[in-house]
Amino acid sequence: MKFRSVFDIIGPVMIGPSSSHTAGAARIGLMARQLYGRQPKWAKIHLYGSFAKTYKGHGTDVALIGGLLSYDTDDERIKDAYKYAEEVGMNVEFVEEEGSAEHPNTARIRLGDDDGEFELVGISIGGGKAEITELNGFELRLTGQSPAILIMHDDRYGAIASVSKVLAEYEINIGHMEVSRKELGSDAMMIIETDGRLPAGVMEELKTCDHIKQVVTISD
Repeated sequence: MKFRSVFDIIGPVMIGPSSSHTAGAARIGLMARQLYGRQPKWAKIHLYGSFAKTYKGHGTDVALIGGLLSYDTDDERIKDAYKYAEEVGMNVEFVEEEGSAEHPNTARIRLGDDDGEFELVGISIGGGKAEITELNGFELRLTGQSPAILIMHDDRYGAIASVSKVLAEYEINIGHMEVSRKELGSDAMMIIETDGRLPAGVMEELKTCDHIKQVVTISD
């Protein structure tokens, strides 16, 4: 296995004892918060494998909550995440699952408020890194290591082309792209990782493209 830097081995600057159980968990929570696009009123978090067994001792619970509060891995407020969640009115419930998951450090998170909810699955893969592997029933692989755009759209001719046209007009290079759908002519999703941060205004323009339902972004 090749490592790009020492931080791929020892993990990032972080609060907590474990890069996998603390920093990785914070990254899962932070990506969930960015994808949701606003502060949720409640979160129900199902923990699997070693997450379920050691989450209190390793600070996985406060790390996940801290991420949902938009705290990064080195934010001192993570230690008191329960208090800050209460202050913003976010109720959090943890469920220790006895069943196994494909990855030992897995969290299934449901987020919601009065305007809607969604569900995702995140895994901590070591060194403080994390991936989102499922979102509202769609399988995907989202690392958060590069700026990314998530686009929910109708499975219609022209949707992908209209998005690509906007990105080309802003001279945004696509590093990786995935497209999936639940069934022919139904809901579909694009995941686009870009080589740089998105210029101001591109998100609003993408929302006006044909057949687009929702556009959210994750920054590295």
